[in-house]
Amino acid sequence: MTTVRLIGSAQRKGRAIRAAEAQMPEVPAVLPAGPAKDRLALAVAREFYQGRRRRARFLSADLFGEPTWDILLDLYVAAREDRRVPTTSACIGAHVPPTTALRWLRILEARGLVEREDDGRDGRRTFVRLSTRGMAAMDGLLQSAASALQVAMANAMGGPDDDDDGSGMGVAAE
Repeated sequence: MTTVRLIGSAQRKGRAIRAAEAQMPEVPAVLPAGPAKDRLALAVAREFYQGRRRRARFLSADLFGEPTWDILLDLYVAAREDRRVPTTSACIGAHVPPTTALRWLRILEARGLVEREDDGRDGRRTFVRLSTRGMAAMDGLLQSAASALQVAMANAMGGPDDDDDGSGMGVAAE
């Protein structure tokens, strides 16, 4: 395929993606910002992390590889529970070989999402935690996911936005 054809194809795909994104509804915030929203985000983070382990009971774990997601979820839960996470524990929680987990921790650190701190009592040990930027990103993502799940569950259970058109989509057919 020529360069001109590749560029044209990429431009058409980009337009199609932007058009689809424009049609996606905004997910309203179900809860106001504050402790309740933080608790809900924490519950979603725990469920995402546990769900990834649960998934391995039904589908081969080698089909899925997201050590960075496991690390971010683990560090988010630890931060919300006021726990410090040793680097070795973060590696174990990623469910990959330690060298792979350490490589992803370095990448997350380089991108400003995690920070390391020395253990003041034991010079051999370091701790890892979400940076302010990482915490804000995870808060936003998890709170958005919690809100979207609440809306989806309300629609699935015949919530106030339910319709009578029989589509099961929670919106009136046009």
